[in-house]
Amino acid sequence: MAIRIETASIAEAEAGLRDHHDADLDHASEVVARSGASAHDVVAALRGFSVAAPSWALGTGSTRFGRFPIPGEPRTVEEKVDDVAALHALTGANASISLHVPWDRPAEPVALREHAASLGLRFDAMNSNTFQDNPSTTREGAITYKYGSMSASSESVRAAAVEHNLEVIALGDALGSTGLTVWLGDGTNHPGQADFRTQFDRVATCLRQVHDALPEEWTLYTEHKPFEPAFYSSVNADWGSSLLLAQAAGSRARCLVDLGHHLPNCNVEQVVSRLAMTGRLGGFHFNDSKYGDDDLTVGSIQPYQLFLIMLELLLHGGGSLPDLAYMIDESHNVKDPIEDLIQATDQIQVSLAQALLVDRGALTEAQDADDPVAAAEILQRAYRTDVRPLVAEARRLGGAAMDPIRTFRRLGYRRAVAQERGFNRVATGL
Repeated sequence: MAIRIETASIAEAEAGLRDHHDADLDHASEVVARSGASAHDVVAALRGFSVAAPSWALGTGSTRFGRFPIPGEPRTVEEKVDDVAALHALTGANASISLHVPWDRPAEPVALREHAASLGLRFDAMNSNTFQDNPSTTREGAITYKYGSMSASSESVRAAAVEHNLEVIALGDALGSTGLTVWLGDGTNHPGQADFRTQFDRVATCLRQVHDALPEEWTLYTEHKPFEPAFYSSVNADWGSSLLLAQAAGSRARCLVDLGHHLPNCNVEQVVSRLAMTGRLGGFHFNDSKYGDDDLTVGSIQPYQLFLIMLELLLHGGGSLPDLAYMIDESHNVKDPIEDLIQATDQIQVSLAQALLVDRGALTEAQDADDPVAAAEILQRAYRTDVRPLVAEARRLGGAAMDPIRTFRRLGYRRAVAQERGFNRVATGL
């Protein structure tokens, strides 16, 4: 029998927290009011925010060097949905799940959609995979993606890559999804291995075929990354390449920004600004990075960068977060995956709340007056404000947990699912 986290059990577990929370909230509201913002408006904005959990992040892993599973990892995609339901119950901000195919190919998509809906969840963008060989995506091994997929010199390989994406669209349509994210490992590992222009043109042609097969209301997301698994060149290496590919694919193609898919010290907030200006900014994969595509916990390394990205998003949305595809994309090597997703969601909410506190009028005046000191003071005043009570209040009002990590542990969810699922299961994913 599936384990559930109910609102009543959360309230019972947090009964002793309310007095301290109310006192912290009163103080934070007073501080926010002195800055000219409204705590009520910030809480309302937070309550309207949701970020998808990826199906591959419900288990440990995502390294090249081995897996160290924890007890109770989900055995099926249905159990991954159950874990997202537990996550959403605690955060109130993870109402959707993003599936990866073939890692989490649903055998009965309509039944899975109904299962998710019964838990208050929906399906976010689908994710295809032509960066690995899998019998279900390689015509039972008749072709290989060793030398690329959409950029491959082999016409049959390119056709198989398109076929796989069309299959993922069909699955997503049955699940109620409205988006497809295409991240390609295509590129080269050695100078001279392939022609840059030819590879790019092949990918553009294949993406156009996929785009033209999209159902109405669907969006195609092109996701860039500078290197890995191709270590000399990647076809979709940067935001400019991603923009060109999206433009070539069609009017419903947008660019997706993974925060770890940039070279070190890249000004990601400026990338966000540029893509927003073109009208092709489509979504985010939230994580953090120290060296490369580390997929570290959101905000654990560069929280100020995340704050500045939120500022650009709010500018793009006219003061509100624009309606984009938001998803967490992290690797949980040593943390409990649900706990890491809780921390990630909390950090995104904190950064959003801090960005909402920025006095835009005063910032514009400082910029127009060429006063970088005043501009920095305005940003730092918002960034240094402790907004955690506002985030907790948004969760509480939605029936979620004021202190989700503490409550997750107190409710014993991991222990309970371990008893049901076993202690040596390894969830699907990398």
